Amino acid sequence: MQWFADAKLGIFIHWGIYSVNGISESWAFYNNYINHDAYMKQLEGFDASKYNPQEWADLIKESGAKYAVITTKHHDGVSLWDTKAPNATTTLGNSAAKKDLITPFVSSLKRTGLKTGLYFSLPDWSYQDYNIFTRERSRYDIKKEPNRWNKFLNYYQAQLREISNLYHPDLLWFDGDWEHSPAEWQTDKVRNLLTADNPNVIINSRLDSHGDYATPEQGVPVVKPQARFWELCYTMNDSWGYQPYDNHYKTSNMIIRTLVDCISMGGNLLLDIGPKADGTIAPEQVKILKDLGRWTNKHAEAIYETQAGIPAGHFAGKSTLSKNKQVLYLYLDYKGKNGVLLSGLKSKITNVELVGNNAPVNVTKLNETDYTFSLKEDGFDSDVTVLKVSLNEPIELSAAKQKPVSINNLLADAGKSVNLTRLSIDLNIGINIFQGTNLAADGLNFKSGVKNFSAEVNDWIIKNAEALYKTTAGIPEGHYQGRTALSVDKQTLYLFVEGEPTGPIAIKGLKNNISRIRVVGEGTMLPHEIYNKLYWSKIPGIVYIPIPKDKLDKNLTVIAVLLDGPISLYREEVGAIESNL
Repeated sequence: MQWFADAKLGIFIHWGIYSVNGISESWAFYNNYINHDAYMKQLEGFDASKYNPQEWADLIKESGAKYAVITTKHHDGVSLWDTKAPNATTTLGNSAAKKDLITPFVSSLKRTGLKTGLYFSLPDWSYQDYNIFTRERSRYDIKKEPNRWNKFLNYYQAQLREISNLYHPDLLWFDGDWEHSPAEWQTDKVRNLLTADNPNVIINSRLDSHGDYATPEQGVPVVKPQARFWELCYTMNDSWGYQPYDNHYKTSNMIIRTLVDCISMGGNLLLDIGPKADGTIAPEQVKILKDLGRWTNKHAEAIYETQAGIPAGHFAGKSTLSKNKQVLYLYLDYKGKNGVLLSGLKSKITNVELVGNNAPVNVTKLNETDYTFSLKEDGFDSDVTVLKVSLNEPIELSAAKQKPVSINNLLADAGKSVNLTRLSIDLNIGINIFQGTNLAADGLNFKSGVKNFSAEVNDWIIKNAEALYKTTAGIPEGHYQGRTALSVDKQTLYLFVEGEPTGPIAIKGLKNNISRIRVVGEGTMLPHEIYNKLYWSKIPGIVYIPIPKDKLDKNLTVIAVLLDGPISLYREEVGAIESNL
């Protein structure tokens, strides 16, 4: 599994006849949105006339991916290679393309130095001897007609033998195992036949529950998955296959930050593209891959061969560690002049530098375990900046909690930004130093009682009083990368925003509907957009909130998110999506 653990980024390719009409792959006829005959007529328009597999492989490599996974056969049963299995529907024999599409692509992958992954659907809803046809129709009961079921088993296992012997894949990506039990699929037999000639092949968790790695789908995990190895399969818009009217693309910035999210938890991102029926890739998808390539090429050492980073509470952002744990990588998806706080570090720092940039980093040691890192404007990346912190030993962190910042310290002239950051840390864990003071919700008539106070900090307190007045501990780690607080009724979520974000800030796993979003102290209403909320899935989408530059506070911005009720969060393990009616 080592190459997989080190790879961090793969490209998923959903290509099939469903790209002709831009309909949902296979599910369109299964759910009776279109009947099977009409669905299969798409074979006549699937010509792959501009298909250039080497261009695909080169683009995938340029993105920074180390492997690709292509659909050899989806649930519709259309095989994209020259299978010899009896009664198979193939692109060579039955489509306008009249081509084996898998063989040249695998050759291009191997020639380019990329690992080969092959997707294979266990169900085949078009095959005459598969028992399930559509949501409403079954062909037969396998217990009553075991011979017919055995015909299907021989068919699909013969196909697997073919692709294993023809392509010697590094990875097999199964799908659809929910329709039958492992015993009915004969998964032990299948694993044995696949590893007999290819002992190093990796098999995902969807052959049965004992695969080599887990495959959460669409919903970016809020907390680190339990599996040692895992990979998030993720679309650029809302569709796996090509759909011409799905323009709900995430920005390149969002995709880059999603990759960072995955690697910070020790996982991989398998990012999907859906080529058109002629074999070309939509320009929106090409742009994302190229933008991704810019960032991965610049920051390669902080991506590949890393492992999950440090626990929350030490740094307001994502992190990873080198294999020997003597290098800590910190990812900043914002630009700021006030410095980056790293706290609770027992190991000694030997060097701090930017990855992919020679701009200097100023290091200030606050005490034995806490540091701030400052860099100038030209040090920041347009998407995610990476700080490399080299240590004298495998990282050791202090579990000791820092003393809460006092009102006297908060209002001191020195260390304004650090003190406000510490305030947000305290509020996040439920320590509110304003309890018992005369601070009101509107901030009016606030008197701290501190002599020689910083007028700037005092004004900040008054401006952001509603986020300080009687607020309680924020939400658990994973949902928002910074610090948060909650109103007493748990219906308003306050987000503390460091610096100037490079893109919209994000909340994961929020079950509530959002009533309104405001800039605290300004009253300015902000929009939001939700991505990856799939109507058939209970997993919440990701809430993205753009913040105008002219509404950012130079010290620390606070955003209020009013919910439709007391906050409710999704923290469950994210798995495969088994139905999309």
